[in-house]
Amino acid sequence: MDYLAVLAGFGVGAIVGMTGVGGGSLMTPLLMGVFKLNPAVAIGTDLWFAAITKSGGSWVHWRMGHVDTRITALLLAGSVPATLATVALMHLTGITKGWAGALTTALGIALLLTAVSVAYRRVWHALGLRLEAWLPPRRQAIATVASGALLGVLVSLSSIGAGAIGATLLLLLYPRLPAHKVVGTDIAHAVPLTLLAGIGHATLGHVDWQLLAALLVGSLPGIWLGARLTRAMPERLVRGVLCASLLGAGLKVLN
Repeated sequence: MDYLAVLAGFGVGAIVGMTGVGGGSLMTPLLMGVFKLNPAVAIGTDLWFAAITKSGGSWVHWRMGHVDTRITALLLAGSVPATLATVALMHLTGITKGWAGALTTALGIALLLTAVSVAYRRVWHALGLRLEAWLPPRRQAIATVASGALLGVLVSLSSIGAGAIGATLLLLLYPRLPAHKVVGTDIAHAVPLTLLAGIGHATLGHVDWQLLAALLVGSLPGIWLGARLTRAMPERLVRGVLCASLLGAGLKVLN
């Protein structure tokens, strides 16, 4: 067992438990920087890490009635075809130097977008309320499918976006959706999306299964502890640290 990987899984799990976001955003740069995985393998491994760790949370939210099935279906109507198309393109072209550069750039951009999403969550909600008049039900449904497609491409290329960016898009499109349903719907959509993208990367040989197992061993107690630390630590402090970490990682990846 790689104890460094267990410790890394514990740390990321604790942050996810405290904030609800940051798993993929922190794990992929960690896999590249500390464990020296190439971008494609780091992304594939993180996709499986996200799919497995979020499955339990998705089930809990489902049982508690926190999942809006209509919105989830609309998101999947966009994300599933986009994910399949992105993975198919990667199969057809192979992971060349050009693709590696595209993956790295997508990762850096996704990290910066996630940092902005986390930092200005209330702003997105207020903006969504102003956009309501411009989004009647039909346009809202089309925008939701398009958002799913955007997430499908972004997650397939970077493993990042299904959490914080997905929640931000929901706040913009459905500002009156209760907070617990935003979280539950976002997680319910993230699980099949990351699993499908993870399977695609696995068919390309982009998953380090042994490292994944060690990360999962550490993440479970980390999430448990982080959820309990949430009550003791100010949310603003936790989100500030998370945003700083995301910005630093994003700028480093892009450079």
